[in-house]
Order: sequence, then structure tokens, then C-alpha cells
Amino acid sequence: MKHIELRPLDDDDLDAVFEMMRDREAIAMAAFTAKDPDDRAAFDAWIRRQRASDDVQFLVVTENGGFAGTAGAFTVDGDREVTYWIARHAWGRGVATEALRLLISREPTRPLFARAAAHNTGSIAVLERNGFTEVSRNVDFAPGLGREVEEIVFTLVPALDGV
Repeated sequence: MKHIELRPLDDDDLDAVFEMMRDREAIAMAAFTAKDPDDRAAFDAWIRRQRASDDVQFLVVTENGGFAGTAGAFTVDGDREVTYWIARHAWGRGVATEALRLLISREPTRPLFARAAAHNTGSIAVLERNGFTEVSRNVDFAPGLGREVEEIVFTLVPALDGV
């Protein structure tokens, strides 16, 4: 039985996060990624900004104690958003679904938003299993693919009972 947890990012995680975010298959799925995923200096500067921000929650996803990805929450234009990136070795086993469930249980803000490239059926399924519903679509330039891609915006609204 797998055991999924979220924990704070440690300095020792940085190499694993960098390598995960360079995986070409994952980049193609995520689409909206770093302009140059192989630029370690840009990654280090980005991660420093994330870690320094009081508004960003950046967590490591573990499966049975081992690195399996990242999950986080941040605010853009007043909207609270969640994100996750699961290492390819952990795909297809429910890791993303459970990691997102744990993340949204820690994040009290509602509505909560998330985004996925329209071709990323796995991520869309993870969001829907966690109660997110589609609210809009737009087309924007996706650095990971070097072209315009349709992106779906999802929301998780407050439950009727206030929970």
C-alpha cells in the first residue's frame, strides 16, 4: 500500500525537483513550463523566489518516504491557485490524486483554482476526482511546447455546508 505525504521543501530536494522539471515527456504534458528547463541558474532563482514568498506554499510529495513530486499553492491576481508536478516514475498510481487531496485539505481558501493544458487528460482527471470543475478555456503560448496551447481553468468552490 502506498503512503503519500506532503512535506516542506528541503535544500536536499532541489536537484530532484530540477531533474523532474527537465523531463521532456512531463514538459510536453504540462506545456506551461520554464522557457529553458535546462537552465539551472534560472531554476535556482525561481525556486529562491518561491521559497522567499509568504504567499507561496511549496511542498514535496513523497511516496513511501521517497521523492515523488511537488505540490503548491499561490495567489495570482487575487485568486488562490494550486499546482502539482509528479515525477514520471510515480505516474499512474494515484499519487497526484492523493497529493492534491492532501494539499486542498491544508488550503482553506475557496474558491480555489487550478489550470491544465487541454491535452493533459491525466491532470484533468486528477482535478475532477478532487472536485474541481471547468470554468473557462483560453489559448496562450506554452513555453514547454513552443506554441500556443489551449489551457483549461478549473475551480473548487465551497461546499454547500460551508466545509
